[in-house]
Amino acid sequence: MAKDRGQVDYGGPLRRLILAVLVLALAGTFLLWRIDSPRVERFRAQVTDRIVPNMDWAMAPVTGTINLFRDFQSYRRIAEQNTELRRELRQMQAWKEAALQLEQENARLLDLNNVRLDPRLTYITGVVLADSGSPFRQSVLLNVGARDGIVEGWATMDGIGLVGRISGVAQNTARVIMVTDASSRVPAIIQPSGQRAIVAGDNSAAPPIDFLENPDLVRPGDRVISSGDGGVFPAGLLIGQVAADPGGRLRVRLAADYERLEFLRVLRHYGTEPVTDDSTILAPGGAALLLDTEVPE
Repeated sequence: MAKDRGQVDYGGPLRRLILAVLVLALAGTFLLWRIDSPRVERFRAQVTDRIVPNMDWAMAPVTGTINLFRDFQSYRRIAEQNTELRRELRQMQAWKEAALQLEQENARLLDLNNVRLDPRLTYITGVVLADSGSPFRQSVLLNVGARDGIVEGWATMDGIGLVGRISGVAQNTARVIMVTDASSRVPAIIQPSGQRAIVAGDNSAAPPIDFLENPDLVRPGDRVISSGDGGVFPAGLLIGQVAADPGGRLRVRLAADYERLEFLRVLRHYGTEPVTDDSTILAPGGAALLLDTEVPE
């Protein structure tokens, strides 16, 4: 529909006028802020003091949005740090478990090094691979064998006392029959009385003492060591201490920790060399005394 000729449209000129005034105001403001004059500077300061404090309500949404964005960034950094700390905590727990295991192994090895042995004895240390203990057999398996020079019959010890002897040797492994096994018999000396006896295994944690010469000279708490009789075990190896069971029978409280056998020391013991020539005896001064077997007339 056509417009009336008498109707005047003021929208277009008014918009152009407002735009022109706005442009002039912005240009004047720009020029006012660029003029380098003490009076203009004082004027600018007065305008800032009057307008800026009253514009806090207009800046509040902008400030809140900026703070929210900063808080979100901070929260994201905290979440990333928390994830990293959890991962490091899991690693530290794994390291702690490994450190505890290494500490226990180190303690066992230190115990082995602290054992005082005959200087003539040498040894090799093996790791316990498996425990085949049962109500009818007490034995463990070591990771050393014939390739390491292991010989059947050699004694084994942990960090404190006698554990048993080698009863079977393969190329890479060896089996140890414990002192507690029913087939084990260890000749022993009880100190300080010097009584000789046999420590006989019966598949219990405290093997009994058999064939004791004089039980009245033995008291609970006396040390029990190997005597070396029979040539199977070297002399002087600590077995344990004398104890009495509720029935009054004397038993041995073993010094070795059978609950935690991780390393065993295998003693190289080739036995004592028998005397084959008794025709001469060396005197303390080094001179040889000839033994005359003939009876003088």
